[in-house]
Amino acid sequence: MLKWLWIALSYFIGSISFAYIVAKLHSGIDIRNYGSGNAGATNVHRTLGIKAFAVVSILDILKGYFVVFIAMLITDNQLAIALSALAVILGHNWPILFNFKGGKGIASTLGVVAAFSFLAFIILVVLMAVIIYITRYMSLASLVATLSAPILIFFLSGDSYYFVGITFVLTILAWFTHRQNIIRLLDGQERKIGER
Repeated sequence: MLKWLWIALSYFIGSISFAYIVAKLHSGIDIRNYGSGNAGATNVHRTLGIKAFAVVSILDILKGYFVVFIAMLITDNQLAIALSALAVILGHNWPILFNFKGGKGIASTLGVVAAFSFLAFIILVVLMAVIIYITRYMSLASLVATLSAPILIFFLSGDSYYFVGITFVLTILAWFTHRQNIIRLLDGQERKIGER
């Protein structure tokens, strides 16, 4: 019973918008009214700078990690753990606490991956850093990382097909929330890091 309650609670934990909270504490603004209007780390970076971005990213990663880590302590039911992972990302992207206007779930997805396989998490962070360094496109780095995540989890998380499957679902969610970024990338109109 507890594991199913945790899945529901995971959504509400995901709904805690650290981008909104940090922006309010940092500058007294609603981050959803600035930049892209997205309540996520990338928009915080463009609007408030690298320090606020780092704080939001770390908190969002920890949010995803915490939910899955606690789920693993509560139960060894891999389906319940996977559904907790899904719930925290759904909460982040469409938070009931913030009128369903959230982020795109990349940092929290990285946190989920870290709980499944810390090595996979490290590889994805390095991969994103390399892509950002070469192209300066945060969105491209996010898309490549999420596409790579299920493959890494397949090879690094043991025999858990639930973890591979839910990571694939999170990849689909990430690409869905980045659909406008994909169009801009294809059109050559996507903003690079450093462009406001």
